Amino acid sequence: MGDRKQSEQRLIRAVGDIVAKQGFKRLGVNAVARAAGVDKVLIYRYFDGLPNLLKAYGESGDFWPGIAEVMDDDPAAISSLPIQARLERVILGLLNALRARPQTIEILAWEMVEDNALTQTLASTRERWGLKVIEAIFPDAEEYSQDVLALANVLVAGIQYLMIRARRDAAYGGLSLHTEEGWMRIQQGVSLACRIEVGHLLNELNVESKS
Repeated sequence: MGDRKQSEQRLIRAVGDIVAKQGFKRLGVNAVARAAGVDKVLIYRYFDGLPNLLKAYGESGDFWPGIAEVMDDDPAAISSLPIQARLERVILGLLNALRARPQTIEILAWEMVEDNALTQTLASTRERWGLKVIEAIFPDAEEYSQDVLALANVLVAGIQYLMIRARRDAAYGGLSLHTEEGWMRIQQGVSLACRIEVGHLLNELNVESKS
């Protein structure tokens, strides 16, 4: 069992290495097996083929952080906070988790220029992750305007874009992308957006509910 677990992990890591460095077009059974140093038959034996191996990579902590990591291992406590604070914690937690995964940023960059069954698998994995976050941290989401969740999506997309830009550019719009000071300013911007914009949206909802 130990040998199987080690082989599975080597195959999963090999997927990430190949996609991050060479893109999805280079991802194949032979290439993954060669990079992992195992027989390609193990990909079919353990994962029933390449699509399920990619799914396993997408669900691994190597590619995308778990909810507990983003929530500092305390989702229950965070789910009791006001929605502005919850949104801020989730997005800042994701920001820090992604910054610790440069390989993931490389893969997100490849996804912007390639669209195939493999990229769609990773996108579906992230979509399921988002739904789990809503279920765990925003069980009362239906009480709020869809604009709140739309704001969350815009902020997450903006963060990912800045991380991708940071691969080649030192700055964007006057913000340094290669210094901790620059990323602290980005975090402060996220916090302001969550506190001010969400508060504004909730005030509008209260006015509408009273009218």
